[in-house]
Amino acid sequence: MNTKNLISWLDIENNSDFSIHNIPFGIYSDKTVKHHVCSAIGNYIIDLFELESADVFDINRSVFESEFLNDFITLGKPTTNKVRLKLIDLLSDSTSILKTDDNLFKRVIKKQNEVKMLIPVKIGDYTDFYSSIDHATNIGTMIRDPKNALMPNWKHLPVGYHGRASSICVSGHSFHRPKGQQKLADAELPIFGATKLLDIELETAFIIGKSTQMGDSITTANANDYIFGMVLFNDWSARDIQTWEYIPLGPFLAKNFASTVSPWVVTLEALEPFRTQGYEQNPIVLPYLQYNGEKNIDIKLDVFLKPQNGSENKICSSNYKYMYWTMEQQLAHHTVNGCNVNVGDLMASGTISGPNPSEYGSMMELTWRGTKPITLNDGTERKFVNDNDTIIIKGFCQKNNVRIGFGECVGTLLSGK
Repeated sequence: MNTKNLISWLDIENNSDFSIHNIPFGIYSDKTVKHHVCSAIGNYIIDLFELESADVFDINRSVFESEFLNDFITLGKPTTNKVRLKLIDLLSDSTSILKTDDNLFKRVIKKQNEVKMLIPVKIGDYTDFYSSIDHATNIGTMIRDPKNALMPNWKHLPVGYHGRASSICVSGHSFHRPKGQQKLADAELPIFGATKLLDIELETAFIIGKSTQMGDSITTANANDYIFGMVLFNDWSARDIQTWEYIPLGPFLAKNFASTVSPWVVTLEALEPFRTQGYEQNPIVLPYLQYNGEKNIDIKLDVFLKPQNGSENKICSSNYKYMYWTMEQQLAHHTVNGCNVNVGDLMASGTISGPNPSEYGSMMELTWRGTKPITLNDGTERKFVNDNDTIIIKGFCQKNNVRIGFGECVGTLLSGK
C-alpha cells in the first residue's frame, strides 16, 4: 500500500505525532478495560480487541486482550505489518466499517486523554549502549585527558552493559531520589547518602520482535527482521554514585533505580522513510559490523524540564541521526557470541548528543558538570535535576509533509525516602 498521500477521515491536526502514516502500538486501560492492545491516530486510541469483534484482521481475538504487546509481536512481521496496513486502510477509507458502523466506532475509538497508557511490552532483558560519539567524547573530556577522551575500544565496537529491567517504568511515573555511596575528590573515604547529581539521559530504544536460540547470531543485513519498533527512553543517572562505583565493572546503583519508557512503539516500517546517513566510521570496523545503505534515522528529539508548579523549559534539541553506532550494529554485536534475544527485550541507544552544546543529551554535558548552570524561565538555575522536577522527552520525524512521532516520555523526581 502506498501511504504517501493518504488522509484520514478522522479530524487529525497537521502536527500530530500520530498521523495516518504512523499507526504505533501500545497497551491501554480505562474504567471498563483492564488491558487491551491499541493503536493511535490523532488524539484517539484504537481498541484492537473491540475492532477484531468485526473480524477485520482474521486473528485470534485473545491476542488483543493481552497485558503486553509480546504475544502480538510474536505473531511475526508479516502479521503485525498486515494489521498496521489494515488500520491505515480502515482509517483512510470513508466507506470502511469503522466509519459506517456507529456502534463499532463508539467501542473502538476513544480519546487518548480518557485512557491510561501502560508499559507496552514485558521486558525480559534490557541492554544499554554507549553509542553517541559526541556524548562519549564530552564525558571522556571531563573525566580524562581530552586527547584520550575515547577509550581505545570505542570506535571498534558498540560499548554496552546489561541493565535492570524491573525498574523500567512507563511514562508518567515518579520515583524517589536514590541513595548510594559517593566519594568527594579530596576525601579519603566515601560517604553514604542521597545523590546530589541526578541526571537525565536522552535516549531511544528498540524492541526485539523475533527470538533467537542460544548460539545464533544476527547480522547487520538481517537485523531489521528482529527489530519490531522504537520508543523514547530516559535512563536516569546518579552521576556522583556512578563516578565512585563504575570502575571496573560499570554502572550499578547509579542506573538501576529507574528508567522511563514511552508507551507507544513506533514500528520500524513507519520509520523507514526517514533513514539517513550517519557519521563516517573510521577506522573501518570488523566485517561483522559492516553494513550497506543508510541505517541512521532522522528523529528530532527535544528535552523539557518542568519545575513543580512551573512551565516547561526546553533544555536540549538533539537528533537520533547523530548516533555513531546503528541499531543494526548494536544487535549484531550483542549476538555475535551466540547470546540469545527474546521478544520484548529492550535495547537502549545510550545518551544521544549532537556536535553543538544545545544538542547535548544530558545535564552533565549541558551544564558541563555543573560549571555552567541552566537558567529557567522562572529565573532559577539547574546544574542537575532538583526534587519535584519533571523531565519530558519528545521525538518526531518529518519529511515532505509526512510526520510521525512518539508522544512523550515523562518522569518526575521526588525527594529521597
